[in-house]
Amino acid sequence: MAGRGTITLCYGLTGVTNAVWAATLPATDARLGLGPGGLGALLMVLAAGSLVAMPVAGRLCDRWSGGGLLRVCAPAAALALAGPALAAGPGPLMVSAALLGALFGLLNVALSVQAVAVERGLGRPIMATVHGTWTLGAVAGGALVTAALRAGADVRVLMLVGATALTAAMAAVGGAAMAATRATAGTTTGTTGGTTTGTTSETVTGGTAGTTVEATVGGAAGTTVGVTVGGAVRTTVGAARGGAGGVRGAEGRGVARLRPGVLAMLGVIGAAAFVAEGAATDWAGVHATRVLGADPATGSLVYTVFFVAMTLVRFAGDAVRTRLGVRVTIRLAGATATAGYGLVLLAGVLPVGAAVRLGCAMAGWALSGAGVAVVWPVVASLLGTVGGAARGLSAVTTVSYGGGLVGPALIGYVATTASLPLALVIPAALALLVAVAAPPLLDAVVTTAAAADHPAAHVRAVASRRTS
Repeated sequence: MAGRGTITLCYGLTGVTNAVWAATLPATDARLGLGPGGLGALLMVLAAGSLVAMPVAGRLCDRWSGGGLLRVCAPAAALALAGPALAAGPGPLMVSAALLGALFGLLNVALSVQAVAVERGLGRPIMATVHGTWTLGAVAGGALVTAALRAGADVRVLMLVGATALTAAMAAVGGAAMAATRATAGTTTGTTGGTTTGTTSETVTGGTAGTTVEATVGGAAGTTVGVTVGGAVRTTVGAARGGAGGVRGAEGRGVARLRPGVLAMLGVIGAAAFVAEGAATDWAGVHATRVLGADPATGSLVYTVFFVAMTLVRFAGDAVRTRLGVRVTIRLAGATATAGYGLVLLAGVLPVGAAVRLGCAMAGWALSGAGVAVVWPVVASLLGTVGGAARGLSAVTTVSYGGGLVGPALIGYVATTASLPLALVIPAALALLVAVAAPPLLDAVVTTAAAADHPAAHVRAVASRRTS
């Protein structure tokens, strides 16, 4: 429970940290006179820093663990907020944004790696809940920044105070996360000794082309079990029984590894969710005002509806996943988001009054928020069940985050050259992709993890299916 509380607090503080940066952007723009072009360049530099750092974060987590990296990068990211506060011009601001983006990238991967470690130790899903906590932290931080700025606080002083307070909080929580990691490692890692008593090998080949299953049980340390199902996944398990000094993973599990193609597809699924979310963040209000004729205040309300729905479902998402299973949960999420975008698109062509059209759009955005809420948490959680989780998570996060950056820009381009309703077909199609493609893909991940946990049973089950 202590590990869960620590990682939950880390996510909440990270949400606050992001809010201190994002909510002060308008004031920083006014202070330095950046303009739309300057702001766009600033955000691209921030994103580039994150994308460069994320693959590195996976290797650092493999070396130090998620808790070890979190202990360093969490307070560093909070302290880096001082850079934009002290920047005297656009040049120094760009440099500080690049550093901040890199630290944000490290922090995002470290959080995910540590969260899946805690989740695996608990034996039940927590990923959706901690992401919901991040959302609450972002909302709370944004509200505090807004209140302080309206009260007349200088944006530089506000960011420096926020950086100082968050650095102290992150250092304390990061230290607790590291302590939890050491405690977990001490209770879940062990070795098995003994004398080699013999080796039994079994190979089953059949079914579809390229499907091969082979297993070796017993024998000396270092014996491996390889499983390839449909050419999609591969599992390696060391020293299932006996042998001298054979080492097993946490909780006696083997080590499962996903092929690069599977990781890439998981990144596409994550990117689809991020694009669908980013479309709502950047374009829901604009759609309400420009397409449906709503006033600006109502346009802001549309975004709020999306945000509230997403937050509520994230806090319920772990229980839903436990009850329904991964396949049904992810299909339901994709179908719900697709239906939501369908209602949004329908609102623009309904031959009814403005109030009904706006209500239709709000219902659509609420369904979209509910649908995309659990997609990324489920993907990140399942990646934690396979070997090389840190590097896998960093690779998938990079692809997903990169797609989340490109998507809204592409929507903007299509909206400019054609129309916004046509542009919103893009996230609708990606939500449909999640509903159709994600369930079998995530099944492959589950199969890989199961094969690592119980390789002999997995081989027998596959052999039975092939000969029946």
